[in-house]
Amino acid sequence: MEIASLNKEIKRCNKCRLADTRINSLCGEGNLHAKLMLIAQAPGTNEDREGRMFIGPSGKVLDELLRIVCIDRREIYMTNLIKCMLPKYRKPKSDEIAICSLYLDREIAFINPRILASLGYYATRYLFGKYFIPSPPKSEFHEVYGKFFEAGNKEILPLQHPAAVLYNRSIKEVLVRNYLKIQKGYFNTHQMLD
Repeated sequence: MEIASLNKEIKRCNKCRLADTRINSLCGEGNLHAKLMLIAQAPGTNEDREGRMFIGPSGKVLDELLRIVCIDRREIYMTNLIKCMLPKYRKPKSDEIAICSLYLDREIAFINPRILASLGYYATRYLFGKYFIPSPPKSEFHEVYGKFFEAGNKEILPLQHPAAVLYNRSIKEVLVRNYLKIQKGYFNTHQMLD
């Protein structure tokens, strides 16, 4: 399977109601040989309009976090669990997750990253289910952020979505601390490969 053919499928997808409201369905982007894959929930307004990952306000926060942890955005692969913008930023529905996750699974298989950094609740919950990792109740979900979970030959690192800082500036220090854990896993992975 080539990523180009998968991206064509994503661009033409009309398997659910989101095809009626989106401008663009977003394909992942970045290094096709990346050892780190960031998986967010869904595109925002700017991303939907432009057809690119993390270009809005949360993208600016992500760029700052990546700069702090000394990881170049060009070295990683970024994608979404849900490929189309959710109207009024609502929560994804289970059928939307079921449909879009098939694309995500193929991206993971093709890129074959060592670290899957899930950004936020829905991306993390999906990966936990996929890799049979027990998921805590939603009220305790914050406790998984910043911790590595083994998933076969991969590691899952749940992180808060960068957009969280836009709504609550006081958690920026916590995000920085958790995102620094990407650096530890990322550079350990590169050392193992050398």
